[in-house]
Amino acid sequence: MKTTYALRNLQQETASAVHGAESGVLVTVTRYETPVAHLISDKRLGALLETLELAGHPDFAATLTTLKSGKVKFRAASSL
Repeated sequence: MKTTYALRNLQQETASAVHGAESGVLVTVTRYETPVAHLISDKRLGALLETLELAGHPDFAATLTTLKSGKVKFRAASSL
């Protein structure tokens, strides 16, 4: 599957570029062989935005650090 499209050809290949992005591939648009834009699926954009939102939240960062330290004990859900 093609992942890079020259801007000058994009009008003729729009459907193919969008189909690629919908399938989860990062599609790059170039002008004179230099990347100028990227297409991603709505689902992938949502995941990226959610990750950025979580990463920017101070409580999440602190919780993640605690979890990575191994100091948190987990119990089986059936014990709740």
